[in-house]
Formats: sequence, C-alpha cells, structure tokens
Amino acid sequence: MKIQAVIFDLDGTLTEPFMDFDAIRRQMGVSPDEPCILGALEKMTPEQRSSAEAVLSAHEKTAAEQSTLNDGAARLLDTLRSRGIPIGLLTRNTRTNAVYVADKHHLHFDAMVCREDGPAKPDGFGVRLLCGRFNADPARTLVVGDFKHDLEAAKNAGAIAILLKNHAKADTFEHIADYVVLHLDNVLSIIDRLENDL
Repeated sequence: MKIQAVIFDLDGTLTEPFMDFDAIRRQMGVSPDEPCILGALEKMTPEQRSSAEAVLSAHEKTAAEQSTLNDGAARLLDTLRSRGIPIGLLTRNTRTNAVYVADKHHLHFDAMVCREDGPAKPDGFGVRLLCGRFNADPARTLVVGDFKHDLEAAKNAGAIAILLKNHAKADTFEHIADYVVLHLDNVLSIIDRLENDL
C-alpha cells in the first residue's frame, strides 16, 4: 500500500513537550477534569473567554519561542520529502505560532491546518482538508501525534493513527492508535512495512 501523505501534530510531536496544560487550566479557571481547553473556551462568557484566551495565548507564545525539536524530527521530514511524500501539519495552535516554529527550525510543510481554519482535533476536519489538498486517500494517510485528539482526528477521517509515546499519559489512549512508536525514526519503518505489504 503506497502511503500518499503524512500529517503531523506540532506541539509534543515534532517539538518536545513543553506546555503544562494543568497549569494552563488552573490559570484559565477551567476544571482539571475538562478534557478540551478549546472546548472549555466555547462555554465561557465573553468576558471569561477574553481573559482565558489571553492566558492560553501567553503560554503558546512562550512555548513557540522556547521550542526545541524532538530527536529525529528534521531528519524524518527530510526523508519523507526525498521520497516525494506530501507533509501536512495539523495543529490546535494558531497559525502565527505554527509558522514561527516552522521558520525557527527550518521546517517545510506542503500545507498547514491551524486553529483558525475550522473545527479543531479531535474533529476529522483538518485531516480531511489536508488529504483533499494532497489528493490523498485518508486510508493511505498517516497521522502522527502524541495525544488522543490526534488519534481521534485520524480515526474520524478514516486515516491511520500513529501515537508517539513520549509521555506518561500516553498509556491511557494507546488503544486508539493503529501503531505506537517510541521515536520519530520508527515512522519510516511503519511506512516501509505498509508499502511492502502484498
């Protein structure tokens, strides 16, 4: 099976985990049990939302400025490009921060879908949109991420979900993934295996 595209999450997947989402929830006044910070924003009054968005924006800006790449990230993107496989970025972050991180680390994506572009993960919208731009069949598209929203977005679009297991909480949603990797280099092994399947 020829892999027609690979879509990556940004924060925690291509870049090292940095955001302390528990601290962000506390500062935003969001319950620690709330699974989706962006979803929590939609339930707030305009005044609450303005304050909470300022907290989130400050954390995201700091994370972008202090971002470092996960080991193997640049090498993996270079290899995919050399093989002619389109590379997409799908992030719940803003386009401003995504472009900043890409420029800082000299990363090139064939297309990006960011927070402003439509329904956020776990909705499958972004995966479907990127597949459309690449003329790729979702069933032949890999989605690589470190969190359940990434895996659910892949599943909701009919794509192949790969979990980068690089933090303790990953055990709780490993069951959603089609494949689990401990290092980004392992993504190439999955592609080779899938493409060599008869």
